[in-house]
Amino acid sequence: MADGRFFSTTKKGEVAEYKNDLHSLDRKSQKNAVKRVIAAMTVGKDVSSLFPGTHNVVNCMQTEDMELKKLVYLYLINYAKTQPDLAIMAVNTFVKDTQDPNPLIRALAVRTMGCIRVDKITEYLCDPLQRCLKDEDPYVRKTAAVCVAKLYDISAEMVEDRGFLDVLRDMVGDANPMVVANAVAALAEIQASSSGPVFVIDGAVLTKLLRALNECSEWGQVFILDALAAYTPADSRDAEGIVERVAARLQHANGAVVLSAIKLILHAAKYIEDAGARAAIHKKLAPPLVTLLGAEPEIQYVALRNIDLIVQSVPGILSHEVKVFFCKYNDPIYVKTEKLEIMIKLADEKNIDQVLLELREYASEVDVDFVRKAVRAVGRCAISLEPAAERCVNVLLDLIQGRVSYVVQEAVVVLRDVFRRYPGRYERVIAPLCECLEALDEPEAKAAMVWIIGEYADRIDNADELLEQFLEGFPEESPGVQLALVTATVKLFLRKPSEKPQALIQLVLSYATQETDSPDLRDRAYIYWRLLSADPDAARDVVLAPRPVIEAAADGVDPALRAELLGELGSLASVLHRPAAAFTSAARLAVRRASQLGAGGVGVSRSTSTAADEAGGTAAGGSAGGSAAATPHVPTPPAPVPDLLGDLLDLGGADADAAAPAPTQAPTTHAAAGAPDVLDLLGGLSVSNGAVFGADAGRAAPGAASHLPVLLAAEAGKGLVIRGGVEREAGGQLAYQLHLENAGAGVPLDGFMIQLNKNGWGLVPQSQTIPVPRLAPGASASARVPLVQNPASATPALTPALQVAIKVSQLGVLYLADAVPLAALLREDGRTSPEAFVGEWQALPDAAEQARTLPLVIHAVPAAQASLEAARLFVMAHKSVPGAEVLYVTGAAGLPSGQRAQLLLELRFVPGQRGVATVFKAQETSLAPAAFDAVAAALS
Repeated sequence: MADGRFFSTTKKGEVAEYKNDLHSLDRKSQKNAVKRVIAAMTVGKDVSSLFPGTHNVVNCMQTEDMELKKLVYLYLINYAKTQPDLAIMAVNTFVKDTQDPNPLIRALAVRTMGCIRVDKITEYLCDPLQRCLKDEDPYVRKTAAVCVAKLYDISAEMVEDRGFLDVLRDMVGDANPMVVANAVAALAEIQASSSGPVFVIDGAVLTKLLRALNECSEWGQVFILDALAAYTPADSRDAEGIVERVAARLQHANGAVVLSAIKLILHAAKYIEDAGARAAIHKKLAPPLVTLLGAEPEIQYVALRNIDLIVQSVPGILSHEVKVFFCKYNDPIYVKTEKLEIMIKLADEKNIDQVLLELREYASEVDVDFVRKAVRAVGRCAISLEPAAERCVNVLLDLIQGRVSYVVQEAVVVLRDVFRRYPGRYERVIAPLCECLEALDEPEAKAAMVWIIGEYADRIDNADELLEQFLEGFPEESPGVQLALVTATVKLFLRKPSEKPQALIQLVLSYATQETDSPDLRDRAYIYWRLLSADPDAARDVVLAPRPVIEAAADGVDPALRAELLGELGSLASVLHRPAAAFTSAARLAVRRASQLGAGGVGVSRSTSTAADEAGGTAAGGSAGGSAAATPHVPTPPAPVPDLLGDLLDLGGADADAAAPAPTQAPTTHAAAGAPDVLDLLGGLSVSNGAVFGADAGRAAPGAASHLPVLLAAEAGKGLVIRGGVEREAGGQLAYQLHLENAGAGVPLDGFMIQLNKNGWGLVPQSQTIPVPRLAPGASASARVPLVQNPASATPALTPALQVAIKVSQLGVLYLADAVPLAALLREDGRTSPEAFVGEWQALPDAAEQARTLPLVIHAVPAAQASLEAARLFVMAHKSVPGAEVLYVTGAAGLPSGQRAQLLLELRFVPGQRGVATVFKAQETSLAPAAFDAVAAALS
């Protein structure tokens, strides 16, 4: 294109040239200048200096040239957030443009105002938006509908107060189908971020949407079909009517429309009582699904991932179409892999011969990874289809005869599973396997072969010689092979207690107990040795006990997750086979707005809406919200920070302490748009499910979580309940005690990691790994994460605020606000001499003194002294004065720098009466509220 030349210049002094050309009276020169500005902005150059001044970009808004106006609006959207005061200059032009005779200009103006996320401009948006929603031109109305969703993302209360939601609901019955589609998209977007019912589809709305469906653009049809998928049919007849009206969409050329139609039909079919009618409907879905496989590879992959879910939900839907999923020579590997998975799921007694013939062909291809998958697929067919197991084993035998190393090794692995699935059968395979020992060089294949030899040692004449071959390299073998060799040697000795097996068992147990560094191997060897020494018969009963027969491999998606994903067909969730909450951070969480603000002033931040509306179609973007946890952690929790991720690396200061909320406020989770990558937050680390944790990062004792407050409830934590708090353990070790409960995630959770934001005390975890096992749905576990103080992670102010990010592999990153109790930071060596106490008290200025009356009752001085010292607050002196008792108390909190903050307190009280007059003095005056709380907690 000719405009590409605007991106090619690299000379200096461009901004000055831009200003001169922007001031030009020649419209062409002016337009070219704006194009060069936009090009510079696009490639990352800072041209914000052209915003203010007389020769600026904004002055070019006053034009009838549509192209130039669009360019200026684009500039405004980009820089208005950084210069909101200057953006106000453009408001009058926006308002004027919303009344322009040209509907394109009216729509452009209201769309741009909605994209400029500046509160001051938002206030001026409502009146023009109100007019545009009722504009005579449908293009303006459909653009305004999307703008309502953007405005709701900025100020939900304003949208509700101005009645925009009611207008959107009325627009569902608009005469123009594109207006209907955009209204539906906007209402669906708002519903996703609202806690109450916003868009309820009843019979009347259903009729309007189905009527508009036939005349919408393809993306408008997707919006309407997705919205209808949330409708519950009144009865079987209603469901059949929906299927009949939507069936024509199955022949659409756009794959997104087809998948949305299939999603709706599958949903409606569940309400059809007649099994025959339901089967006929499912049969109609096969041709459109097959047609999707004729597209380019990327679309094929999306279709295959969705078909995988559908086949698991309705097994017989493609039972006669297995040939469609046979791989082509030029298919990319990701398409071949998905086709292979679906072939296995569709295999039955009728088509297994075709499937096995195809898999045999795949085993001769040049792609080693795909060949391995094909061999493993044969084994999976053998395990899942018992009538076809004999034919599958014969195919595996033929592949072994080919003597191709990687094919043989994969066949050995799958035959081990076949032996476990069908014990006592197919022993004829053992002899050919034993002839291939030299071809085995991979740990998994070696371990599988060793297991077979040990399991059938009494039927293999030279089993001792075969094991001896493996034992020659025992020290160099991988841990898995070593464990298999120990067990197989014991089995051999118990089945054939002769001289040679006895020598082998002595050799392998001696090495495994004396020369290995593997605790697993050493423990297993000791168990076997003691079993054999104490009672050989008992050892035989234990080691040679019958094992349960393995069932067919559950290769599909968990049923609960599958039901959720079927409601997301055509979306990214159905491609990843993961719930949307696992990769959209806080998106799609319901936001408690008015009720929460009235109850406790809970702060909520939102992600940026990315809705776009072009002349040929629209797309509505997302919104996000966070919700509050149920129980406060400490008497005075910190104020929530609106943008945890955005301020992660540089957060703190006196403002956070000054803004601390009332004690009744609950901790709040946070999510923000435009934030750094989550992997940057957690150091780019990953967690292995099988990680072995040392004693220093062990799990908390059973029942240790009973006293921990709820930091994140199940609703805000996407089904994960998090309890926790900072505590000081015996010996002065700081630790973050956690209790995690999978209360409603619907899937097993693992890969737990933690990171702390910069905080006043410089606390950081020794390890970012949270040592908890994989949490199945309904399971819970406790853990402790040791903490250390790092000056580099400390903020200037000693505030108790603690922002925590917890990453879960399946849920993404969860954010929560906590507070560090001063009691956890008080040192065991905080005692000072009475003389030093008096000297420091007198040296501190009056400005360092704060006072508060605590609502406590102290009955006896000795008991109070014992309680205070148990909390590491040491009584320096006790004095009786007329009508009261006075305790002088001190303590020391460890600072991130390694120094200590000495706290001085005077407690004046009348025994048996409520009220303890407490005076605090210290150089760090910001610690006063926390010190009062620590005294109250110790004496409560």
